[in-house]
Amino acid sequence: MSRIGNSPIVIPEGVTVDVKEDEVTVKGKLGELTQKFSDVTVKVEEGNIIVERSSDGKDLKAKHGLYRSLFNNMIEGVSNGFTKELELVGVGYRASNQGQKLDLALGFSHNIVMELAPEIKVETVSEKGKNPIVKLTSHDKQLVGQVAAKIRSFRKPEPYKGKGVKFVGEQLRRKAGKSA
Repeated sequence: MSRIGNSPIVIPEGVTVDVKEDEVTVKGKLGELTQKFSDVTVKVEEGNIIVERSSDGKDLKAKHGLYRSLFNNMIEGVSNGFTKELELVGVGYRASNQGQKLDLALGFSHNIVMELAPEIKVETVSEKGKNPIVKLTSHDKQLVGQVAAKIRSFRKPEPYKGKGVKFVGEQLRRKAGKSA
């Protein structure tokens, strides 16, 4: 029994949900998201979204919880938005942005210039004595996570000194190094 799939999703004020045959569209103050679905039924009743499945097959149970979580993330995104923060740890590591272009200096012979999607707002914070921080904000949780993972993949944190691009608050497993 899917515990996540059975709980209803409360629709906050200012958010409209439109259910067609196999597609859910959610509109809010921050934007609009659509998601196709299959094998489940979606109903909007009394300010709640209810996701139901037709039988108790293993595949249907998995999709039941999945679609409920996706719809919940859509509603959360168009009403509040999602933010990911990345920290650049290392001497000479810098970040700057001009509009939707993110310019990263990560110790390579060249800077990495990344063009971001228009749905993402990027902000770089550089204070003296602190590591540079890149803030990504959007109404689409999947897109923010994908872009953050891509930026992190340019220079993953290494376990000896901890240099690299990491999420703010991420705990790294550190290694001791060579013993003399």
